[in-house]
Amino acid sequence: MKKDNVVKSKSYRFAVRIVNLYKFLAEEKKEFVISKQLLRSGTSIGANVREAEHAESKADFIHKLSIALKEANETEYWLDLLNETDYINNSEYLSIQLGIKELLRLLISIIKASKQR
Repeated sequence: MKKDNVVKSKSYRFAVRIVNLYKFLAEEKKEFVISKQLLRSGTSIGANVREAEHAESKADFIHKLSIALKEANETEYWLDLLNETDYINNSEYLSIQLGIKELLRLLISIIKASKQR
């Protein structure tokens, strides 16, 4: 991956949003279990993208991005659950859902392209 790349910057900005959402859920809503899961998976996306930057091989690169994809999928699950249980309102949900959907599409695209090369 290039030094300045879209998935790296978007996953980092998404992680910042997740940390802020976690703080809101813990401080304002007193929700600690689901929010902790969200924090773990939501920040792991960017961490795995960063790991992929220095992958040892093409297979390792694909593997690391595949882990990021799994974490993104899990994050989407926790966001859906938080919305359905009214811990986050619909506008908060729709805003952050755009970010996770975009990351999912980017990761899928990069993984597919990498496998074809």
